[in-house]
Amino acid sequence: MPPAEPPVVGVLALQGDVAEHLRALEQAGARPLAVRRPADLDEAAGLIIPGGESTTIWKLAEIFDLIGPLRERVASGMPVFGCCAGMIMLAGRLVDPASGQETLAAIDMAVRRNAFGRQVDSFESDLSIAGLDGGPYRGVFIRAPWAERVGEDAEALAAEPRTGKIVAVRQGPALATAFHPELAGDRRIHELFVNIVRQGS
Repeated sequence: MPPAEPPVVGVLALQGDVAEHLRALEQAGARPLAVRRPADLDEAAGLIIPGGESTTIWKLAEIFDLIGPLRERVASGMPVFGCCAGMIMLAGRLVDPASGQETLAAIDMAVRRNAFGRQVDSFESDLSIAGLDGGPYRGVFIRAPWAERVGEDAEALAAEPRTGKIVAVRQGPALATAFHPELAGDRRIHELFVNIVRQGS
């Protein structure tokens, strides 16, 4: 039996660490794809929404006519992984939204933006992540959010040990982290997401 084709996993390529996520996906066994247009999204079996500035990413997605297709794909069960700003965009509710800020509501959680402070407050922390073998995961936090509440249908996967705040959440095919796994050099989070995509295809 021939080996399965690597799944095509997109990275929303409007702002943020796009190149780093594309590289991490390739190392995790996927075929990476930069997504800038609805036609790109059509090719992807799963999607990463990277860090950056959540309101800016949303506005750019509107300019590129991606919001409608994104809502449809997420609602139909496309695997999606949001990190930092991406976590904000996947939240069911924002505790402190910017004026008129919307989300994709993929995960039943309430998220606070920039909860860990400004850029100068960036830090790293060893995390114990449920379902992730191989010991602690070094999380890189940059102007990071956290989840203040996680609903019954979602599962909190990790808390930041110093504060006890929830920083990784999963609901079905949707995954979110407050930290930046593309900067860690540890590909286990990307491998986890690629496996979610394989299971959904």
